[in-house]
Amino acid sequence: MQIIDTHSHFNLTQFDGDREEVIARMEAAGVGTLCVGVDEETSVKAVALAGAHKSIWAIVGQHPTEWYQAFSIDAFTMLAQQPRVVAIGECGLDYFREQEREHVQEQRVLFESQIALAKETDLPLMLHIRPTQGTTDAYEDALDILEAWKRGWPTMRGTAHFFVGTKEIADRFLALGFHISFSGVITIFPEYEEIVRHVPLERILPETDAPFASPLPWRGKRCEPQYVLETIKKIAEIKMISLQDVEYQLTKNTKEIFTI
Repeated sequence: MQIIDTHSHFNLTQFDGDREEVIARMEAAGVGTLCVGVDEETSVKAVALAGAHKSIWAIVGQHPTEWYQAFSIDAFTMLAQQPRVVAIGECGLDYFREQEREHVQEQRVLFESQIALAKETDLPLMLHIRPTQGTTDAYEDALDILEAWKRGWPTMRGTAHFFVGTKEIADRFLALGFHISFSGVITIFPEYEEIVRHVPLERILPETDAPFASPLPWRGKRCEPQYVLETIKKIAEIKMISLQDVEYQLTKNTKEIFTI
């Protein structure tokens, strides 16, 4: 296997009609993926998919917009102990919509519960952080939380999934030992090129967020994990590094942080 898409959702309903066919296409392209839970039900599905396919690994957790669901520490602890679970998440803070900003405290409690679980199991964190449009507010709040936890958990690590922050925000994540993950949006919007150039290749991870956010030339269509190859091509172009070297380094990064 050459490449691993570090964030996808084969566990969501968008793949119910042809999931096995899409997995076969992914494998034929030489790609594997990390299947990410957004609640207990989808985390259970991620674990089952990882158990059934050598090309899939699972991440278990509860999305910040699922703050209204109780977080079952017992259930998630059991899931985290399954052999092909490689991280906790996606977890974090989401301030994008006004109705979510009204429940910041509930989101914080849910986030810190999952940081505690990641610490207990010594697994990396898969972060979902989405700020209010035009700001970095959720990033700043999440980093304040993570920096406080880092003092008591020196081996804390993880990745900022679907990064849309500034160079300054990226530097704070890098200082914590986190990686930065870029999705297919970098193939569409040139404003992301500066931040891709800024983050060292050794700290970048590639992702799709399938079934969302298809890169060119599939914009507007359902995303599939093998489309991560287009994101990697764009990173190589922006960095002006050979595609072979970028593929090698990003795969190395992925395997190291998630112990694959």
